[in-house]
Amino acid sequence: MTANIITGVRIACSIALLFFPAFSPAFYALYVAAGVSDMIDGAVARKTKTAGAFGSKLDTAADLALVAACLIKLIPAVHMPVWLIVWIIVIALIKAVNVISGCVMRREIVVLHTVMNKVTGMVLFILPLTLTLVDIRYSGSVAAAVATFAAIQEGHLIRTGAWKSDQAGEKGPPQTGEN
Repeated sequence: MTANIITGVRIACSIALLFFPAFSPAFYALYVAAGVSDMIDGAVARKTKTAGAFGSKLDTAADLALVAACLIKLIPAVHMPVWLIVWIIVIALIKAVNVISGCVMRREIVVLHTVMNKVTGMVLFILPLTLTLVDIRYSGSVAAAVATFAAIQEGHLIRTGAWKSDQAGEKGPPQTGEN
């Protein structure tokens, strides 16, 4: 239950982000609070033995809320080259194919919390913190490369069924639930 409250804080921070200018101190404070909540909710769920399907889905919804709020605030504030926008769209399409593949194969939405997806999340979390220091062409390229690899790996795991071994309690690369 506590972990789900922490996840709820991320949703509240994501909504609040919409009311502050990008790169303002309040924006950064809410953004960091949302990011920290994302880093600790899963650990709290595991520690308190409250990890479950609802928490995992809530975590995914909170991640999407944060991403949507950041896109809404940051895209108008950052001049991204067309090639980077196209790359981001391609990643989104790969992720969409992964979701569809999971639905077809499992008859439910499959969201894998793989190590590479977590690395992607960390890189994407750091990205807005660097936008006033590093040109988006460089930082965006790194983030897009990591995200592309993670999306392709996730698709491979879903389509080969390799993620199922982790659900059975065996050791394997993906984790199918956050909290």
